[in-house]
Parts: sequence; C-alpha cells; structure tokens
Amino acid sequence: MSAEPGTVRPGGRTARVRTAVLRAAGDVLAEQGFDRLDLADVARRAEVGKTTVYRRWGSVTALVADLLAEMAEQSLPRTRTGSVRGDLRANASLVQRTLTDPRQGALFRAVIAAAACDERTAQALRRFYEVRVAEWAPCVAEGVARGELPAGTDAATVVRAVSAPLYYGFLTTGTAPDPADAERAADAAVAAAQAGVYAIAT
Repeated sequence: MSAEPGTVRPGGRTARVRTAVLRAAGDVLAEQGFDRLDLADVARRAEVGKTTVYRRWGSVTALVADLLAEMAEQSLPRTRTGSVRGDLRANASLVQRTLTDPRQGALFRAVIAAAACDERTAQALRRFYEVRVAEWAPCVAEGVARGELPAGTDAATVVRAVSAPLYYGFLTTGTAPDPADAERAADAAVAAAQAGVYAIAT
C-alpha cells in the first residue's frame, strides 16, 4: 500500500525541498490563514517547481498534515525538573512561548480555525497533540511514582489540563498568555490532580 502524500521522510535534496515547502506553507498560514493557502503560491515562495509540490502533497490538507507532523517532531522535548509541579510549569511555559511567538501563534490560530471545518486538518491537529501529550505524560507518571499525585492519575488528561486554559484564552480573547498565566495554569492542574480530580476510577 502506498503512503499518503507528504508522509514519507526523505533525505538529501528531497529533504531540503520538503523543509523549504513546509516553511513556506507555515509562512502563508501565519500571514494569511488557511483559506489563502495555495500550493502554487507555496511552491513560488519555496522556490521549487509547482509540479514537485503537487506531486508530493497533492492537496492543501495533505500539506498542512505534513506541516503539523514536522512541528510535532521538531518540538522541544519535555523538561525534567525533579517535581511534577516544576515539569508542568515547564510545559505551560513552552505552550505560552509558542502562542506568544508572532509566527507560531498566528500559525496555530489558522490551523485550529481550519480544523473546525476540515476533517483532514482536524485529524492532523489531533495527531499533533497526541504526540505532544505523549511526550509530556511521563512527567505525571513520575509524579505518581514519587507520591506527589494519587495513584491512578490520568497523565494525558493532566497534561491537557495545563494547556487548555492557555489555548482557550488565546482563542477567545485574541491575546497571548503571559508567564503568569502559564504558571497559574500549571499550578491549577497540579492542585486538581493532587485532589484526585484526574484519578481514573477503578
């Protein structure tokens, strides 16, 4: 069975083309939004042949899916501070810095908006967050092992609880969160987890 367009990880010149195209696609998303994303325009910006872009990705949604996969792979690894509170504050800080960044913040806003009306983009966005949550979930499991959180705490749910208020504020107010918002979100998630809110009933 052949792979979906844009999902094969190439090397050499092909890798350089992919990097240039994904960078150009991200620029268009950040500057103009999903509805203005056009493969021919992306090819022009990336200085590659239009035929190459159409052959490799085939559609705007395939290109966005590959962009999100690349972003998930390139995101910073989780931080180990020795405490679940410290780890989750680091996670919240990473989310806050991403949303505050002019390019990244605009890019995420565009992709999230597109995901609301395009199922393939929604699937790609879910995969992106699955990768990121899986990267950070071990810090919660380690907190349980150290006795900082109750046994049975759902690690993935706790990680999502950290970033949820940051994204909600970002999308509903149009204002990026600040470091105090990030710290408060992490502390609230830790407090709820310690109270057993995220413990899975057995």
